[in-house]
Amino acid sequence: MPPFEAAVTGVGLVTAAGTGARAAWTGVTERLTPSVGPRPELDGLPCDFFYSVTDCDPRELLGVAAQRLMDRFAQLAVIAAREAVADAGLDPALWESGRVGIVIGSAHGGLPFYDEQYATLAERGARRVSPKLAPLSVVNGAASSVSLDLGVQGPSLAVSTACSSGTVAIGTAHQMLRSGACDIVIAGGAESTCTRLLIASACSLKAVSTRREDPTAACRPFDTHRDGFVVGEGAGLLVLEHPDHARARGATVRAQVNGYGASSDAHSAVAPDPEGLGIERALRTALADAGLSPADVGHVNAHGTSTLSNDLIEATMLRRVLGESPLVTSTKAMTGHTLGAAGGIETALTVLALQHQLVPPTVNLDAPDPEIPLEIVAKEARAASFDCAVKTSLGFGGHNAALVLTRA
Repeated sequence: MPPFEAAVTGVGLVTAAGTGARAAWTGVTERLTPSVGPRPELDGLPCDFFYSVTDCDPRELLGVAAQRLMDRFAQLAVIAAREAVADAGLDPALWESGRVGIVIGSAHGGLPFYDEQYATLAERGARRVSPKLAPLSVVNGAASSVSLDLGVQGPSLAVSTACSSGTVAIGTAHQMLRSGACDIVIAGGAESTCTRLLIASACSLKAVSTRREDPTAACRPFDTHRDGFVVGEGAGLLVLEHPDHARARGATVRAQVNGYGASSDAHSAVAPDPEGLGIERALRTALADAGLSPADVGHVNAHGTSTLSNDLIEATMLRRVLGESPLVTSTKAMTGHTLGAAGGIETALTVLALQHQLVPPTVNLDAPDPEIPLEIVAKEARAASFDCAVKTSLGFGGHNAALVLTRA
């Protein structure tokens, strides 16, 4: 199949580094202090802090009545979708055509509302459980809420592949456009999982940082002293269009999604393949899909979770496939690990990196791990000239995904 260039015409971001693409980009590239700190629902846990979205109020933006019909992850998705659609300059008359689709990834869906209602069942009895549990807690809540909010009547899908969900959603959108199923797809990821149960489990798994004395310095991708990730909430959505459709309406194209690859490790429920063979397969597939070679890649926004094994496995794989030349970053120290939203947020940041020709810094990289053989951009953003970038994602269960993007 010949390469296909999906045009990125809109970007929407809601993150702990800032709400809105401009604010998030400024926060990430200028290292403004993200909103990360203790949360009362996590009191007493080894990791009692979380990356929170604090500069927008869904009740104010969506209205109290609408906000009550969505779990928080869906609220964040709607806010991001509204920005992406406005950024793309789309005519709402398109919504009824059936040619506009939605694909939004999430690892856990409406977990906070689910936990809340379970507590209600235990403490107050079955009759007090909300009838809204199913529509608010299911993983498709973000996709359905965006469809309802905008009035989009084309295919609306939810993707759940753990922490690669947002990347898989954008890859799926790329395939939908290439197949001719849609002219436009709103795609990315959304997540909000600040629940005591989830974070307690992550603590038991020893996957999260316990650097409670300084939460802003806890997430340290590729650093010798990394001790785990820090969970965050957010949403990152793109408007992708068939190039003919974007050209016909005179849309401004920020970047292009050229290739997508996905794979399964078939190795472990929680650990990646120790040789990185699964994510390597996804990356090589994405490059082949784009008709590009490893030498074309100038920048990588890595999964980079700040865990001991994952960072080393991914870095070793990137060096094996791409060599030493790409400028690599992980932006999770500014946004937190937003699980199913991570791929959507980080792909949006990769679009902005291509547009601005600026690689965001890997914050908190004070002591680079000598075993990680990459050119990692640390401390300060770096201006660079590059036409091709890659986004890689890994998820529990061995779900891997990679995207190849190019400068418009």
